[in-house]
Amino acid sequence: MMKISNKYIVEAIVFISYVLFAMAWVGGTASMSQIMESMNVDSLASASFISGSVTLAKIVGTFGAAWLAIKFGIKYAFFIAALLIAIGVFTPYSPNYEILLVSRFLMGLGGAFMIVYFNPIVMHWFDVDERPVINGLNAVAFNVGTAIILWFMADFNSITGDWKVSLLAFSVASFLFAVAWLLVRFDSNEQDATNQANAESNYHYIDGLKDKFNWVYALTYSGLLAFYICLFTFYPKAGISQSKWVIGFGIVGTLAGIIYSKKNPKRVPVIKWSGLAMILTIIGLSFSTSPIIQTASAILLGFFIFFPITALVSIPHELPNMSGQRITIIFSLFYSISYLLSTGVLWLFGKLVDINQGDFTYSLILITVLSSTFFIGSFFLPETAKSKE
Repeated sequence: MMKISNKYIVEAIVFISYVLFAMAWVGGTASMSQIMESMNVDSLASASFISGSVTLAKIVGTFGAAWLAIKFGIKYAFFIAALLIAIGVFTPYSPNYEILLVSRFLMGLGGAFMIVYFNPIVMHWFDVDERPVINGLNAVAFNVGTAIILWFMADFNSITGDWKVSLLAFSVASFLFAVAWLLVRFDSNEQDATNQANAESNYHYIDGLKDKFNWVYALTYSGLLAFYICLFTFYPKAGISQSKWVIGFGIVGTLAGIIYSKKNPKRVPVIKWSGLAMILTIIGLSFSTSPIIQTASAILLGFFIFFPITALVSIPHELPNMSGQRITIIFSLFYSISYLLSTGVLWLFGKLVDINQGDFTYSLILITVLSSTFFIGSFFLPETAKSKE
């Protein structure tokens, strides 16, 4: 059987796999009213429980991803993640609420695993100079899948004739790419970049939790992540509908960030000034009464949220003596800590709205202040340009 050894084909499989995850995930969310109706479930508590299981999957999945990679190796850990994503095939055809809940949880778990494995895979296949571009592409994969669904889900449904068939097609495509991943050839002497790193660094979870960098890194991102989730969860309910502009211009910002990071080796300045721009545009979006200012703020916000992501994700790749196992644990902790803190912020956001009888003002102030962690954290992140020199 022919093995895949071209690194660009490998990256194409990784990228498309995550785009398909986004399409199946967001497509399922967009079709949730039809799904719940088909099962005669109209409880808001049941719908919110699905959202809660998704959050739990992200926290558990990202934290446990490194363990899975150490246990099975990156190649087979990624394959397991891809298979879990393909379990989304049960979402449109779930015979009852319990199976729907399990299918969404396992699918979210697969996506959480996969986002952590981007980094050891990139480290295994690509040279340091190539990684910013590949990291940037992987960072925009979910947005691409989301944008495809937001703009073309109706077209998919008209082609397939039914929303269930559309969701089925996304999951089947995910399974086919999972099978294609099995054909990827990892060199025998580097069968698993993570296991190879054991002899080099012996870096484990406990080392990661003791590492100051990992906490600074996760806390820097956590405020931004919390805002981003609030943007699509609560802002429409607060009467701020311009959040839809963030997705499209997020793709533009990511592509611009890839080009910028490729030409400019310094990582911290773009994170710092983009963080400041985010605060200003969040204020414009959240508190302006002018639809024009809100729309302009949303456009700029989408750009500046994703413009520095390539630089942010590239920092661990460029730290001295980085290894496959260490980078897997770094990103495992990075995402799990960020999602855990974001979950608490979302609860507090909603609690403040309830306390103030539906007034979002104090909640919007809270999330604006917390989003500043991206700007504040940039003063504590290491500049890797010197390390590369």
